[in-house]
Amino acid sequence: MATHSSIEWTESTWNPLTGCTKTSPGCKHCYAERMALRLQAMGQPNYVNGFKLTLHEHALELPLHWKKPQMIFVNSMSDLFHKDVPAEFILKVFDVMRRAHWHTFQVLTKRSARLAELNSKIDWAPNIWMGVSVENEKYTFRIDHLRQTNARIKFLSLEPLLGPLPKINLGGIDWVIVGGESGPGARPIEEDWVIDLRNQCRQIRVPFFFKQWGGVRKKNAGRLLRGRTWDQMPKLKMAPAT
Repeated sequence: MATHSSIEWTESTWNPLTGCTKTSPGCKHCYAERMALRLQAMGQPNYVNGFKLTLHEHALELPLHWKKPQMIFVNSMSDLFHKDVPAEFILKVFDVMRRAHWHTFQVLTKRSARLAELNSKIDWAPNIWMGVSVENEKYTFRIDHLRQTNARIKFLSLEPLLGPLPKINLGGIDWVIVGGESGPGARPIEEDWVIDLRNQCRQIRVPFFFKQWGGVRKKNAGRLLRGRTWDQMPKLKMAPAT
């Protein structure tokens, strides 16, 4: 069975690798690191190394055995384009996604330069959505790298949003997710930042998804934006059955 996810914009997760290293301010209070250490303490075999980058060859073909079509977030506990992940392994992950054409896969990275570097070697099947994380204006260059790829659906995860993103270039972007940081030490998000991004998306008709306000008690803060939820999604571009 796939691992059911509580993340609002997906259904399940698949982690053919786990562990990571911090690369920018958005990583400061990494939820995956906290969870990995908790799972290590519980004796979960995949987390024997804690949050040290670890490849799991045995998990590579799991989605091929999940017959029910679903939205799958790839590497919720790592970053597929981390510099220490061999290119050969990355391409194996993409090959499995291509073969599991009945699922929709969502891949998210902060290592956008490596994504752009490997773009020409990747078989971009229609069921693979590619996204980059951007936490403040300093890291909007990741969006330019994403635009250089041949991914059919390109999306942004502006989470944890740590500052305003005025006049962000959404050309060629199919979906925008916005969210505040949650958990211990969560840094605040401002309503004006979220409203501005929503308005930018509405202006050029890019689907907008508001994930959460976050905070130490994110359930209490909820995810209503001025009285309503925003759960817009891009149109599916599924691969034909083979």
